[in-house]
Amino acid sequence: MKVKDVMTRRVVALPPNSTVLEAAGLMLKRRISGLPVIEVNGELIGIVTEGDLLRRSETATEKHRPRWLQFLLGPGRAAEEFTRAHGRRVEEVMTQSPYTITEEADLEDAVTLMEGHNVKRLPVMRNNKLVGILSRANVLRALLKTAKYDKASVASDQAIRLSILEQMEKSAWAPTAMVDVSVEKGVVTLSGTLLDDRDRAALQVLAENTAGVTKVRDNMVWVEPWSGTIIEPKGQVEAA
Repeated sequence: MKVKDVMTRRVVALPPNSTVLEAAGLMLKRRISGLPVIEVNGELIGIVTEGDLLRRSETATEKHRPRWLQFLLGPGRAAEEFTRAHGRRVEEVMTQSPYTITEEADLEDAVTLMEGHNVKRLPVMRNNKLVGILSRANVLRALLKTAKYDKASVASDQAIRLSILEQMEKSAWAPTAMVDVSVEKGVVTLSGTLLDDRDRAALQVLAENTAGVTKVRDNMVWVEPWSGTIIEPKGQVEAA
């Protein structure tokens, strides 16, 4: 899936000389949390978000650091924070040179970029021009649009068991030698020993996503490697 397949094409943007109050009002009116900042020639120069407006003098939320910490951080950092707290124009408080993505990029690459830099949205570019916005909400909409869970799938118990075992064999994390799988009337029972309790949820998800499964029973025990403590199984979950 490409970025262009899920991005928002109608972009609401601001010129850099817009006021902070105009930006805040527009975000509230359009129910969006960030706005690209664009010059008259169409050049993207920044993005202003709710996060950029959290520390403001008007709301008495600006940062007040001890003098010793200001000394360690340096005068430049203090000056930058003052500008963000007191600036009246968008260009004074925006995040400059934001991370961007092209419309032809894979959605996976965009999500990796958002995740790696902890950003909630990416301006989408075509030949250095803004053509869209990709937000976390866009990714969630793509999930709803593309995910199809076939609850009516019918498979024999043997076919279900073999499918789960094959998936476990292909998964490097799966403790195949220590966990047994049994199936009866579509109900999967996982039993055995875990050395990492994070495997429990992963095995349950793997089983739930297997065609024909109606319920997963967790009979696995976790042995904490360092202390030898045994944690009992957590019960059963319905397949989605």
